[in-house]
Amino acid sequence: MQKNDTSLLSRLENPADLKKLNASELNLLADEIRETIISTVSKSGGHLASNLGVVELTIALHRVFNSPEDMIVWDVGHQCYAHKLLTGRYGGFSVLRKAGGIAGFPRRSESAHDCFNTGHASTSISAALGLLAGERMKGGRARTVAVIGDGALTGGLAYEALSHAGQLGLPLVVILNDNKMSISPNVGGLSKYLSRLSMKSKYQLFRRHFDAMAKKIPFIGDVFFELVVRLKRAVKAVFYTDNFFVDLGFEYVGPIEGHHIQTLAGVLEDVRRLERPVVIHVITRKGKGYGFAEDDPGAYHGVASFSVSGGIARPGAGGVLPVPAAGSAFTDVFGAALLDAARRDSRVTAITAAMDKGTGLSAFRKEFPKRFFDVGIAEEHAVTFAAGLAVKGLSPVVAIYSTFIQRSVDQIIHDVGLQNLPVTFVLDHAGFVAADGETHQGLFDIALFRAVPNMTILAPAGAAELRLMLDWALARRERDGEAGPLMIRYPKARCPAEAPAFSLPPETGRGVWLRGGTGYREEGRLCLAFTGSLYREALDAARRLEAAGISADLYNLRFLKPADEDYLADIMNRYAVVAFIEEGIRNGGFGEYAAELAQRRRCRSAVAVFAAEGGDLGTREELLRGSGLDGEGIASRLLALPESTAETVKIPAGFLQQPAAF
Repeated sequence: MQKNDTSLLSRLENPADLKKLNASELNLLADEIRETIISTVSKSGGHLASNLGVVELTIALHRVFNSPEDMIVWDVGHQCYAHKLLTGRYGGFSVLRKAGGIAGFPRRSESAHDCFNTGHASTSISAALGLLAGERMKGGRARTVAVIGDGALTGGLAYEALSHAGQLGLPLVVILNDNKMSISPNVGGLSKYLSRLSMKSKYQLFRRHFDAMAKKIPFIGDVFFELVVRLKRAVKAVFYTDNFFVDLGFEYVGPIEGHHIQTLAGVLEDVRRLERPVVIHVITRKGKGYGFAEDDPGAYHGVASFSVSGGIARPGAGGVLPVPAAGSAFTDVFGAALLDAARRDSRVTAITAAMDKGTGLSAFRKEFPKRFFDVGIAEEHAVTFAAGLAVKGLSPVVAIYSTFIQRSVDQIIHDVGLQNLPVTFVLDHAGFVAADGETHQGLFDIALFRAVPNMTILAPAGAAELRLMLDWALARRERDGEAGPLMIRYPKARCPAEAPAFSLPPETGRGVWLRGGTGYREEGRLCLAFTGSLYREALDAARRLEAAGISADLYNLRFLKPADEDYLADIMNRYAVVAFIEEGIRNGGFGEYAAELAQRRRCRSAVAVFAAEGGDLGTREELLRGSGLDGEGIASRLLALPESTAETVKIPAGFLQQPAAF
């Protein structure tokens, strides 16, 4: 980003410079920050509405607290853009969320002002409390602030941390950013409770007048302020007979207008002197300052590039959409398939964790509101709640992003797997996820859940397979007499062009052949066995190998658990090399399992495992290429196997001279 020498942002070298600005300059700075965020996100994509809503709050925090000595933890972290602009990253902001650029979430390796990596909801209070406890144990006096939204406060981890913070009594500052939204509108008792707190105008009027009076009294300053604090608590006992935060041991301040810098800074200055835990309840408007985002903050939560003047382009709205890749998005195919299933079977229910739009369930929610459950940002509860539905004979489908299902491992094992309950898990965003960095990669589900008792894991390659797999999963109880947990994983991508094999019905433990099969034995051929999301890449690799004179067959694994081990071992006895290619983490993945099976069964084929080692910033295509999982990377690594010292397998002598068979 080219700095504008006349802008306030360009003159800020660090947050300490905020203390030199007057009130009017701070307001101008807020406008500049909003303009910069809107302009940048319109080109790079990113989280828009949430960042626009916390501009004044961010300025006030950095004006009062002394970062990086004082530590600010952002929850979920997607609202940190203003924070990054104020902490020395304005000059590089144009490469936000791009490979090698600035991350869209806090990242410790990027700046000393990012004190803790966040990307999943509800972690900030636990992390901030740990930072503060560690600071005090080492003799330090720095302050710690956790900024958490009302949506993230629906997660159980936040309550565990609040309870512990009240017990320890350390001066933790919790900013409750109340905008009535997470991604979808907030639901549940907590949202109603916060709304009720916000309506206590009598107390707010009294508090403002009392604060003003206290600050005008000369000489006795701190002593009288402490008295004011005690009087506030007495007043709250009258007006808030059931204040949840006070009952946990917190001082409660608020609700406060979240878009007035001077008011926010004044409250923060007062709170900074306290030596007890405090919750500051701040009311903000998601999307503040950009009309389109204010009117529809859900649609402007996470956006691709868009026109600043025209907003997000939508079908029928006069905008121009980019030409899509072949097929619909996997998310949309799932949403339509589940809706069809629900129309046929009244037992089908849908559960999600504050992500009905992101998981394709908006239409289901509208048509079957009594069979749809949004539990808030509470993935663990979603799983165990679904287990209860399954016990009562329903067919629950839990739709959650792969990266967010990780926190439910215990519930999936204990409450679903061990009881062998028919809960269907649909993991969107499985595999590499563009732009959001390492915290949002869906690479761990295969390794995590292959070990779960009674679990079945499926990976569709296209739309037809996804529909077949969902219908097959929901029909298992009638078909087989019993049915345990099942997962269907797919990427944030569009479905590829259909292959005839995609329409073949599932056969437990076996995949489908796109080229080759079981009717022959040719020692000089190569088999590419891939997880469904890598169909395009495997097909591209096969074509590249063919051009190099090597015959390559294609086997879509479909089932990542269970595997028909006799069938799989037979494949690994019939080829010179079997390459297992998966869009998941290598350690504990399907490829390592297959390699162990080959060794256990003493299979003749050499086995190569191509999988991910991790993920960072970049498009999905860049991440695949960086991991050697694009077509060119797969083919070149196979061609290099005989000379490679990094691989544990080698292509038999003479293999590279085998003629192409197609």
